[in-house]
Amino acid sequence: MSFENKQIMKIGIGGISRAGKTQLADLIRSLFTDRKTIVLCQDDFVFEQDKLPVIKDEIDWESPASIDFEKFRKAIITAGKEYDIVIAEGLLVFYDSGICAEFDKKLFVHINEAVFRDRKFKDSRWGSFPYWYVDHIWDSYRKYGRVERGRKDFLYLDGTQEFDREKILDFLSIQ
Repeated sequence: MSFENKQIMKIGIGGISRAGKTQLADLIRSLFTDRKTIVLCQDDFVFEQDKLPVIKDEIDWESPASIDFEKFRKAIITAGKEYDIVIAEGLLVFYDSGICAEFDKKLFVHINEAVFRDRKFKDSRWGSFPYWYVDHIWDSYRKYGRVERGRKDFLYLDGTQEFDREKILDFLSIQ
């Protein structure tokens, strides 16, 4: 994809774990091969382990208290000086108003609870999760990470369907 106007674009991608945020970030990156692009993952901006909140003797990765939002925001700003397109993705990417204000474009990938549970229990990257923790992930998403439909500044995508490249390109088009 080629654009005549080479302005910088900062893109936020939110949604629950296993919704398809990383897949969408990779797709967007592939659509802009002529632009210098970086993907920043919220997971890379958690506090050091001894500073993370705990729930039932487990690290609470789903809490806003686990994310160094200031460091994440500064990384987005710095990346905007070095890259044409900055993509930031994560469960809580829209939680912090300072970070949310940095984005020119906002996309949200939704899946329902049944799909989330099915995908999460099949996810073996970090070992198995106790049922109560999967409940906690869903509850945290509903409390901190979900963006309600109807907001005009977001593109909502169904994480159970193949992403519509044309719809995404139309939404991301630089005016």
